[in-house]
Amino acid sequence: MLMKNFCKSFLWILLVISAIGGCSQNGKTQDSKLALLKTTNPAPKQIINNNPTKAGTAARIKHDISSFPEIYDVAVVQGKKDTLVAYKVKHLHRFRMKAIEAKMNKLLEKKYPNENFSVSSDYKIFLEAVRLNERMKNPKFSKKAAEKQLQSIIKLKDETT
Repeated sequence: MLMKNFCKSFLWILLVISAIGGCSQNGKTQDSKLALLKTTNPAPKQIINNNPTKAGTAARIKHDISSFPEIYDVAVVQGKKDTLVAYKVKHLHRFRMKAIEAKMNKLLEKKYPNENFSVSSDYKIFLEAVRLNERMKNPKFSKKAAEKQLQSIIKLKDETT
């Protein structure tokens, strides 16, 4: 009787451990899967960096936007002609989103007058920017496909406004 209870308990423990182990991904979670739940802080990306004057611009843009105290996560993707800036606003500051975006646009236009910006606080746009950022890490993902994906995200952003 004692052995029978021990075996049942052991099997239940083994089942729970295997279920927990089977659900994990060995620590290889993608940022896009958790982008809406936590700060992902994706690295700024330049799709085509042939122009030496644009080198490092995406990183400077990310730094400038991250300096806003109301913002807690920023994704910047810079294409040939357009630059996508997607950001997340802290919860208590969501009532002032229009003012924050106006202040952000003013800063970006002042510091980078030759850039064409698409700025969005929409979570869907942020999520798509993070996904594009992840796809661009794959060497098989071409720059042409990345530029096409960026343009579709910008088009999606324009449709939502």
